[in-house]
Amino acid sequence: MEYGKLYLVTTPIGNLKDITLRALETLKFVDIIAAEDTRNSLKLLNHFEIKKTLISYHMHNELGKSDELIGKLKAGLNIALVTDAGMPGISDPGSIIVKRCIEENLPFEVLPGATAFATALVYSGLDTTKFVFKGFLPREDKDRRPIVQEMKDRTETIIIYEAPHRLLNTLNFLKDNLGNRKISICRELTKHYEQVLRTDIEGACEYFINNAPRGEFVIVIQGKPLEEIEEERISKWDMLTIEEHIKKYIAEGIDKKEAIKRVAKDRRITKSEIYRHSIEL
Repeated sequence: MEYGKLYLVTTPIGNLKDITLRALETLKFVDIIAAEDTRNSLKLLNHFEIKKTLISYHMHNELGKSDELIGKLKAGLNIALVTDAGMPGISDPGSIIVKRCIEENLPFEVLPGATAFATALVYSGLDTTKFVFKGFLPREDKDRRPIVQEMKDRTETIIIYEAPHRLLNTLNFLKDNLGNRKISICRELTKHYEQVLRTDIEGACEYFINNAPRGEFVIVIQGKPLEEIEEERISKWDMLTIEEHIKKYIAEGIDKKEAIKRVAKDRRITKSEIYRHSIEL
């Protein structure tokens, strides 16, 4: 018997018109649809007049249900996996069943479509050439602080998701740990009440104190500004004389010639100028 195939089907993040023709064809073709919330997915299926057997597959039963899905695939059934919105496996159930399919050498296919973080990134107007996506941060400060501290000195744009009841707390936490950076906050993407707020973190805190957060949010944060990095670099080396700077590298086991080269690079001045300060060393 031939094995069945798993299809990870991306569903609209709000506007039902964003579903792809390929996604609709797949949902009509498969034998079973595994859904994060069967009630939510039923609304989508009813809208497009698709009638299929639905089974529940969410973060609380993902481990056990993955075994069940693997068994059905081996029995020759084709299965579509959908989440409430967006691509399965991105801050949603899906990654475990993908790993199981790879381990069991079972075929699977990922269908692209609308994703909230990519849409929000383009809306932000911030740097799109390099970015870091962190999904939902942990709720407790002790758990999320190491994550945010690790991002503090990175120049990439940072993207996170947040629920409305935690938004203001998270914004204050970001302000305390990252400083007041540029920020873009997207709400209810692709829906009727879609909103994009482009401001800085302090401005966002003030806005949501006066406007109660509603809907799901994508927060896009400016990476560490290059001018801030340059200021820190300059102030760091300003604390040392050029002679002390050279000695610092020599003490680390670096030969004098290489130390001169590094000091020149650190201070952005010529090697010949650094060399004059090294003659007496």
